[in-house]
Amino acid sequence: MSNGDNFGPAVPDLTPSGTRLPRLWLLRHGETEWSREGNYTGLTDIPLTPEGEAQARAALEKIGPVSFDRVLTSPLIRARRTAELVGYPDAEIVPHAHEWDYGDNEGRNSRQVREENPGYLIWKDGVPNGESLAQVAERADRIISAVQAGSGTEMDRNPEATPVEKVLLVAHGHFLRILAARWLGLPPEFGRHFALSTAAVCTLGWDKHTPAVVGWNL
Repeated sequence: MSNGDNFGPAVPDLTPSGTRLPRLWLLRHGETEWSREGNYTGLTDIPLTPEGEAQARAALEKIGPVSFDRVLTSPLIRARRTAELVGYPDAEIVPHAHEWDYGDNEGRNSRQVREENPGYLIWKDGVPNGESLAQVAERADRIISAVQAGSGTEMDRNPEATPVEKVLLVAHGHFLRILAARWLGLPPEFGRHFALSTAAVCTLGWDKHTPAVVGWNL
């Protein structure tokens, strides 16, 4: 499936001003030591591994020849470095695009947590002394509304804005999964169904004005 400028329906979905409805590319950061071990990595600011840097460089080919109107990144170094390695060293830093704040679970993996709490699932049990799922979803909604500003969509909170067509967001696994659910108009817990690998590329768009997943975990 192509992620280039020419993908999409023969008759594209249009904004009230006649431009194409915005499409949002998602890029998860490359591997870190903690992601390799399966540890919850929220606000801890750790760098990419050499493998993570190689993954990020390889993501450029997955994205393809797209001319983005805006490139956004989480403020955390693993996302900013990934953005740099795919060609966007000056990506716009969005403070609220950081990963879920995992609270007391930071740096631990789900196996360790389940040893203490059998049956634990972050999507239903949340995290102690961290962010609620609703708080993460609210941050994701802010990004969606900014991307869709001026588009006349349900998430458009600034109808007077000039709409954009192509945006790239470089961020984190759980955050991007929640954002994808919210783009589709689903409750944030539906993010559990969107598996996402390190340095994977996804595209969110439209099908007859219905929010849709165009490509996932590429």
